[in-house]
Amino acid sequence: MSRFFTSRYRHLTPYQPGEQPCFNSFLKLNTNESPFPPTPQVQEAAREAAGKLHLYSDPECTALRQALATTYRLSPRQLLCGNGSDELLYLAFLAFCGETCPAVFPDITYGFYSVFAEMTRVPFRTVPLLPDFSVDLFHEDLDQGTIFLANPNAPTGLWIPPEQLRAFLERHSRQLVVVDEAYIDFAGESALGLLEQHANLLVIQTFSKSRSLAGGRLGFCAAHPDIIADLNTLRNSLNPYNVNRMTMAAGIASLSDPVSFSRNCQRICQIREACRHALEKLGFTVTASKANFLFASHPAVSGKKLYQQLKAQGILVRHFDQPRISSYIRITIGTQPQMDRLLDALETILLTRKESL
Repeated sequence: MSRFFTSRYRHLTPYQPGEQPCFNSFLKLNTNESPFPPTPQVQEAAREAAGKLHLYSDPECTALRQALATTYRLSPRQLLCGNGSDELLYLAFLAFCGETCPAVFPDITYGFYSVFAEMTRVPFRTVPLLPDFSVDLFHEDLDQGTIFLANPNAPTGLWIPPEQLRAFLERHSRQLVVVDEAYIDFAGESALGLLEQHANLLVIQTFSKSRSLAGGRLGFCAAHPDIIADLNTLRNSLNPYNVNRMTMAAGIASLSDPVSFSRNCQRICQIREACRHALEKLGFTVTASKANFLFASHPAVSGKKLYQQLKAQGILVRHFDQPRISSYIRITIGTQPQMDRLLDALETILLTRKESL
């Protein structure tokens, strides 16, 4: 830390992304990327857009917003695009939280929420998850402030169904509810269908997971036009050209190919369920994840040791040090051969431990 660093941020604990090795010897099952590359159509659209990189991108993302509006049956005025969903979450903390309006979110959830709260100097409260890791939607601490819900939640993968979310929005009609749907395409019905009846709802999605564009950095949010206008005021004060030409073109091309999109989501969900059953046969406890990852623990080996021993075999998974979930590892769903390699490695780890006893 330099002597020039402002005291405002000297105690800030930054978000810790998953390991990104600079070489290809590791099997990466730690950052919830898609195992499938973008379609040739998406790649070609990005290449064509590269020919105009000497020009600024459209600050309004007009064509992309229209494509999103058509895909999700919304008005372009209800939509805003961002440099990944993280930028939109950050803008939401800036726009809708403050000294008299704290941020509220579960105690076990996406790690960026607490970082954004600290960075924007917003007071925040966390609501403990229930014993089964589900969100306590009736907790009294949810009665004030702006509420942030990852749905499905990370790292647990558990999902709040639309009927429960609808009732929650009605109970909290005087508060803004931000629903972070980074993994919704692996779960079920999106909250986007609730926007017409609930003006207190802000839905945020990403192209990183289900649309194979993690490296493109593209997200979008949908809400009442007045909420979108608020966010645009801040975006245009910070970074009006926030989505580059190649990413915008890739996003539009992705939306124009619903068949490939749906097929990839279905394949990931099928592999997820097969892997869940295989892990349970090995003695793991696995949450009922509706995301593109599994959250698993084993009574015989700690989460940290599983992470370390898998890494020693060239497989990266994610481990979190929070006491309540330290026994778990989070496993990104890859291709079937990749998951077979993971399962073989876990079986070897468990067998070796048993023989050493």
